[in-house]
Amino acid sequence: MLDVPWYKLFLASIRVIKPDMEKNVFYDYAICHYDEIGIKGRNRRVFEDKLIENIKKGLMAGAPGSFEYVKRISGRVIVKLSEKGKNDIKNIEKVLSRTFGIAYFTFAFSCLQDIDSIKANVLASMSMKKFKTFRITSQRSKKDFPMTSQDINVEVGAYIIDNIKDIKVKLEKPTVNCFIEIVDNFSFIYFDKINGHGGLPVGVSGRALLLVSGGIDSPVAAYYLMKRGLEVSYIHFHSLPYTSQSSLDKVESLVGILNNFQHKSKIYFVPFSDIQKEIMLNAPDKFRIIFYRRFMFKIAEEVSKKEKIIVLGTGESLGQVASQTIENIIATADAVSMLILRPLIGFDKKEIIKVAERIGTYDISIIPHEDCCSLFLPKNPETKANLDEIKKVEKVFNIKKIVLDALKNIEIKKSLT
Repeated sequence: MLDVPWYKLFLASIRVIKPDMEKNVFYDYAICHYDEIGIKGRNRRVFEDKLIENIKKGLMAGAPGSFEYVKRISGRVIVKLSEKGKNDIKNIEKVLSRTFGIAYFTFAFSCLQDIDSIKANVLASMSMKKFKTFRITSQRSKKDFPMTSQDINVEVGAYIIDNIKDIKVKLEKPTVNCFIEIVDNFSFIYFDKINGHGGLPVGVSGRALLLVSGGIDSPVAAYYLMKRGLEVSYIHFHSLPYTSQSSLDKVESLVGILNNFQHKSKIYFVPFSDIQKEIMLNAPDKFRIIFYRRFMFKIAEEVSKKEKIIVLGTGESLGQVASQTIENIIATADAVSMLILRPLIGFDKKEIIKVAERIGTYDISIIPHEDCCSLFLPKNPETKANLDEIKKVEKVFNIKKIVLDALKNIEIKKSLT
């Protein structure tokens, strides 16, 4: 008689995907779960379709040829991996982990939708692991499957106990947690959940134009705008030749990192030194920063109108610097009629830095550079601007000409991941 465990003979007689733990080729699906999208009402399908579209775009850019299809099934999105994809798990993981709308995802292998096949596949995969404690966690979305989730847990768990020595069930913090999902016509088995960034799929909420510097705050603001479903473009004001090229280079590098979350974007580079000189000559010193900001907003508004962008964004945090007192925020926002989103308004600096480190922008943001707002700075900037006074001073400027001249000299760059 052959010296082969009986369960291996049994596995050979039915469809079993044998795991290769080093190459990960036993995964044939990625399963993406969402939270917030699941509580949407009649327009839920719009959010799901956009998530599917973004997953496809991300995979085509970051892991080309890695999937056969991406589709929605029963409250989740599944990605059928191609043969190439089965050997490109790391790149697929990078893409999915940065796709807004995904709360968590996993790599799974599938089997026939019957309890004997499920037990055999779980045993085959767990036999390749070293562990002392385990649990089975089942989720049965297909209600006509003849067993409840608890029934599956008990039967599969008992089967594992019978066939692997010196192990025991432990419901709290086991060494191995085997997840089983029975959904539609699929049975999925997996062991790990990978956290995503959650939120809403980029693009489902429209488009935003973010005033971006080379600093820490505005890239983090971009992250939060994208997390709420906005596709973000960027506008950067520079003072060449009075400042160096470094601020432009930093912005391109930062946007390149942020494109991990939306894959491509536009950057509008606006020469600003002539406007600054005009402000310096015609406005009281203490109001310079406020007028810098007002003209930035006016130019950004015109770019937005041309590009059919519906909202502006900034990295402002209340009280962080002189231009971000509540009075000065009111004075600068008055320059335009567009809605201005400030996702960091209630953050302190430590909180912003923590997010910047997590999303990968911090190390670039802290590289020293000269930006336009550091040029011609007043010694004592106004911190409690009076809007009526600001409007009175602003009458000396030919606003229309200043804005049109700036628009003529904008340089547009497309940035890809």
